[in-house]
Amino acid sequence: MISKKMEEALNKQLNAELFSSYLYLAMAAYLEDLNLNGMASWMRLQSQEEYEHGLKFYEYIGSVGKRVKLEALETPQFEWKNPQEAFEAALAHEKKITKNIYDLSDLAVDEKDHATRNFLNWFVDEQVEEVASVTVIVEKFKMVSDSKNSLYLLDKELGKRGQK
Repeated sequence: MISKKMEEALNKQLNAELFSSYLYLAMAAYLEDLNLNGMASWMRLQSQEEYEHGLKFYEYIGSVGKRVKLEALETPQFEWKNPQEAFEAALAHEKKITKNIYDLSDLAVDEKDHATRNFLNWFVDEQVEEVASVTVIVEKFKMVSDSKNSLYLLDKELGKRGQK
């Protein structure tokens, strides 16, 4: 049985995942404005993935007989100094979401809520992947420095995400 405290925490995370989707879409718009369409495509795909994460919370909350409570989303940042700063912001955001997931998982353990703890295991694993993938991109930005040729190649590489 899910406690009121857990229900509220799950709803808070649902809204955080939806905000993540919104933030990545803002980053995509920023990158599109710079004609970095490969990076923008990467961010749009990330936005879709975060939306799907939100839907997982939405479905789980309903499946355990609790009520989904959607909140107003704050306006995301929409301007960055450069593309590297946008990806660094994405990395910081993923680390924040990871902490949120860990805190939720700890709450599930404290509440002896085995079903929710099991549900959250997928997100714990997912966050390892999320942080790792953005970390690699940030490190590549550091390698290319101010080289426009390298930025072009990185944009092209990131545009391949989702292609088979």
